[in-house]
Amino acid sequence: MKKEMIEQLIDLAIKQLEFSYVPYSHFKVGAALLAKGGEIYTGCNIENAAYTPTNCAERTAFFKAVSEGVREFEAICVVGGKDGVLTDYASPCGVCRQVMMEFCDPDTFQIIMAVNKEKYKNYTLKEMLPMGFGPNNLA
Repeated sequence: MKKEMIEQLIDLAIKQLEFSYVPYSHFKVGAALLAKGGEIYTGCNIENAAYTPTNCAERTAFFKAVSEGVREFEAICVVGGKDGVLTDYASPCGVCRQVMMEFCDPDTFQIIMAVNKEKYKNYTLKEMLPMGFGPNNLA
């Protein structure tokens, strides 16, 4: 993936931090999801007092895309930090990785975790979820 696209995804993910609803953890997360057609879907985390209904930024972006008929993806960028201050990498949780497994090729889908445009790491879904269970297991 070209550096310019990575930087665009990082910028969009960081912008999503301002929309996070996190009155309990105060840990803001933003995501920018790149579809194979070039569209970008964004998401933020949305907490709930009952905790279980909380939705992660990554799943928010995926569900927005899927709800519009998009089901093929290239990459996602994830950023996060306490009170929106980015000091370290924010890794997708296991539930988000499982959602990625549903819609993405684990060998090629890229997960970019960033602190800023100069400090980021890029992994494949397979690296982040080895031996993941997905639709191919049910074929």
